[in-house]
Amino acid sequence: MKRRDFMISAAGTVAGMALLPRMSFAAEGVIDWYTSSDSNIFDFWSNTVKPAFEAANPGITINLVDAGDGAGIIAIGERAIAAKQTGADPQADFFESGNAQLPLDAIDAGIYVNMKEAGLSNYSKVNPLAFDSDYSLPYRGSQVLLAYDTTKLDPADAPKTWDELVAWIKANPGEFVYNRPDKGGSGGNFVRRAIHQANGLDPSLFTVDNYTQEFGDEALGKAWELLKDIAPSLYDNGAYSSGNTQSIQLLAQGVVTMTPVWSDQILQAIDQGVLPETTGLVQLQDLALVGGFTRSIVLENGVNRDAALKLADFILSEEIQSAILTELGGFPGVSWDYIAPELRERFADIVPQSIPTFPSGAWEAAINDGWYRNVAPNVDRDS
Repeated sequence: MKRRDFMISAAGTVAGMALLPRMSFAAEGVIDWYTSSDSNIFDFWSNTVKPAFEAANPGITINLVDAGDGAGIIAIGERAIAAKQTGADPQADFFESGNAQLPLDAIDAGIYVNMKEAGLSNYSKVNPLAFDSDYSLPYRGSQVLLAYDTTKLDPADAPKTWDELVAWIKANPGEFVYNRPDKGGSGGNFVRRAIHQANGLDPSLFTVDNYTQEFGDEALGKAWELLKDIAPSLYDNGAYSSGNTQSIQLLAQGVVTMTPVWSDQILQAIDQGVLPETTGLVQLQDLALVGGFTRSIVLENGVNRDAALKLADFILSEEIQSAILTELGGFPGVSWDYIAPELRERFADIVPQSIPTFPSGAWEAAINDGWYRNVAPNVDRDS
């Protein structure tokens, strides 16, 4: 789940580089692994997953490669389709942060392993809420939570529903802030939670291809009313932070008492001492704030297909799933029943009962534009 704030990817350059032929063919027992995730994910694989897997599987090594942005992964997938047609080496075995729907004809071309039918020992442990395709395997997640200062708000009184949150915001003017929706996913997904609230708490109403001007104006218009209603009670009489990081900084400085945050960012901030141990975390239980999962894909025509499947199975083990929580600050890809009891207890307030998603594309543009025009008309979107 990528949130490279304020970065512009050189997608065309990356795609071109990914299509260049390598100087040698894939070596047997060397898993060619590609990611388009951020540097903290690459470091997690380098420092935690790779040494643990290689120690458990003598004779197999992982070659970790940063493919850049998503365009790089797609380009390698296109190379694999071409290799499938000619019987050549695709020079790739494993995608981290892959999307089984990309390239668009990848599944029909037969380049991805059907993970449901692959016979993985840990497949049944995967959180049922996380699946979106038989050809990809969820292994880690991230979700927007509410972080708050427990020295100012007793955990017993922390809001657990949208209505309770709105009531708390109005009863504590100036103590809540969220960032502008186009400047970071924590604020953006808070806005999307308002959209869900205004439309019967039904995320299924919104799909990547069902945006129309008429439907958008109706569905989003109801959410703008909810957000305008709480605007005067926000930080500084209706101010909005400039991104995920600034929201955390305002909480750390004691300027606000509560703010939406990404689960991995906030857990790392607490672990690194950016935020004190007195920071509380809570998830709405009527319908959680938006989140999502990162998935593994194994290439069917990869030279090291079987070794790559061992890796896909390995990262669903309790050892790695626990490390995703404690070292990476992410959510497990497996059901919480398969997480160590002490960790379940430690993170009890943020275990999601639902993991709603929201499509991008035309919806994203409409949300960002509509929010500025209707909720925050006095905010300069370029500032």
